[in-house]
Amino acid sequence: MTLAIYDLDETLLAGDSCTLFCEYLVEIGLADDDFIQRDAQMMTRYEEQTLDLNDYIRFLVEPVLQLKTTDIDLLMPRFLDQYIVPNLYPEAIQMLVQHKQQGLRQVIISATVEFIVNTIAKQLGIDDVLAIQLHVNNQRYTGEVSGIPTFREGKVERLMNWMAEQRETLEGALFYSDSINDLPLLEKIEFPIATNPDQPLIEIAIKRNWPVVQWTAPNVNDVQ
Repeated sequence: MTLAIYDLDETLLAGDSCTLFCEYLVEIGLADDDFIQRDAQMMTRYEEQTLDLNDYIRFLVEPVLQLKTTDIDLLMPRFLDQYIVPNLYPEAIQMLVQHKQQGLRQVIISATVEFIVNTIAKQLGIDDVLAIQLHVNNQRYTGEVSGIPTFREGKVERLMNWMAEQRETLEGALFYSDSINDLPLLEKIEFPIATNPDQPLIEIAIKRNWPVVQWTAPNVNDVQ
């Protein structure tokens, strides 16, 4: 079955789901106000391709380490309704419907933690998810990454492993992404599509004649 593969943040979502989760943690009192500023500093390093992913994951989940994974799951519906759904690109939702009608197998591959991505994927009707897996001890996340992180070259390795398990191939596959950090995977795909791309990715897409799409962010005030 032909694959339609999507990055999540700034691709399907007009924003970064980790940053939105940080804002949510502050709102519900699990993190202090400076947590958002620290997240912004790390996101700058992400854009500069200098972010240490393990450091960021430890930072992100630190406020919820005292909670059981089942307690975190209970926090997700409100996060989804208030922070994610209003920020989904309408064009992305239309595209997902179109690709489903075309019979494509849809996969989200994201450098965001799995419990966030799974929540969003379920809302979008996507069953196949490759995301950052976290080590669990005594029913709680430890803050450490488990297995191969879906980040940069790790996205390629995880996808290849998943395809071997699922007996899928990249023949005819599409990959939508906004980020230069996804260049290793974009270069493996038959039909790479630069979607709401950052400046470094725009420059590469133009040089290589890759399609470039720019979607309009939803007006959150109108949605709310």
